[in-house]
Amino acid sequence: MYQTIVIGGGPSGLMATVAASDVSDSVLLIEKKKGLGRKLKISGGGRCNVTNKLPYAEIIKNIPGNGKFLYSPFSVFDNESIINFFESRGVKLKEEDHGRMFPVSNKAQDVVDVLINQLKLNQVNIIEETPVVSIEFDHNFKVKTQKGEFESKSLIIATGGTSVPQTGSTGDGYKFAESLGHTITDLFPTEVPITSSEHFIKSKQLKGLSLKNVELSVLKKNGKKRISHQMDMIFTHFGISGPAALRCSQFVYKEQKNQKKKEISMQLDVLPELNHDQLTQKVKSLLAGEPDRYLKNSLRGLIEERYLLFMLEQSKISDETTAHHLSNQQLHEFITNLKSFTFTVNGTLSIDKAFVTGGGISLKEIQPKTMMSKQVPGLFLCGEVLDIHGYTGGYNITSALVTGRVAGINAGAFKDIETK
Repeated sequence: MYQTIVIGGGPSGLMATVAASDVSDSVLLIEKKKGLGRKLKISGGGRCNVTNKLPYAEIIKNIPGNGKFLYSPFSVFDNESIINFFESRGVKLKEEDHGRMFPVSNKAQDVVDVLINQLKLNQVNIIEETPVVSIEFDHNFKVKTQKGEFESKSLIIATGGTSVPQTGSTGDGYKFAESLGHTITDLFPTEVPITSSEHFIKSKQLKGLSLKNVELSVLKKNGKKRISHQMDMIFTHFGISGPAALRCSQFVYKEQKNQKKKEISMQLDVLPELNHDQLTQKVKSLLAGEPDRYLKNSLRGLIEERYLLFMLEQSKISDETTAHHLSNQQLHEFITNLKSFTFTVNGTLSIDKAFVTGGGISLKEIQPKTMMSKQVPGLFLCGEVLDIHGYTGGYNITSALVTGRVAGINAGAFKDIETK
């Protein structure tokens, strides 16, 4: 009989196990794959973006999927606590753009090692390569695995979502939580490339074209912007990718649902620093000096050449057009296209290609101060299995480590109802 069993050896599960074993000497961690911290090892391109240094309000803003839920857990353990946790154990962190925190060594393995070493110090029992088959609750928790049955007073489900399945995140936790009476909200991919069947995508006309610092928007039914992100993007053979597209992806899913249709509109502004009039003046001044030169030559350097040629084509301006022969109508259309080129998209790549899973165990059924289930006393839930999802940039790992820590502290100290 253990005090606490933790299922899942990812970011949240490892932190939960450390926290539980800080307050109890009877903790078991069960991981279905060989090796702990697999998702941490590949995060941040193998450098591990361990948290983000921005103030709470900014962090919450970057977790559009129920980030406000984290205000309560943050009062127990927050991003500064994460930084202190790793630095006090010998892994110095450095701040990069937008508050992203990485180990100075640039090695994700160093982050994983801190957690695993702490488990060894706390003498945690660890079983790897052991999938959990089912969980039963009758005063205590009975966890059935392919290698026997284990019992505990408290249980932490930290099995991750369904994205990056090669790390072991294959949605098991949803099944277990559901069997214990929890509701699972719709699951959908987030931080994932977007698909389109527009002719210029199918023809691969722009394939591989990378655009810097553009504004990409998902449009509502009325044509207004639902969300905009100003970052880099890239055209692919199936649609669009890159940071701006990844951040917009969850809103593509949400708008498809809202509008009840497969195809929705997106808009691209390739020169967001200039408004319509400023851009018109800039283009006019580029053309004024050489009225008899081809537009495509006069405007070289305004934007990437392939996109410039594409924009001229979209504005029905031929290759041979000179400034001399450019009508006001054509100029207006060209500027409008540069500022608000609208195209349709039809979804995203599948959830197993996503960095993050949207949806999960309903937060209405969880106590934010302790991460304990409102349905089952002694059951704690944390990490990506919850209906919380953020953008990339250390936000999802922050959520995983914070909820894991809070779940672990409370599971390790949990006394069953009768002995309270």
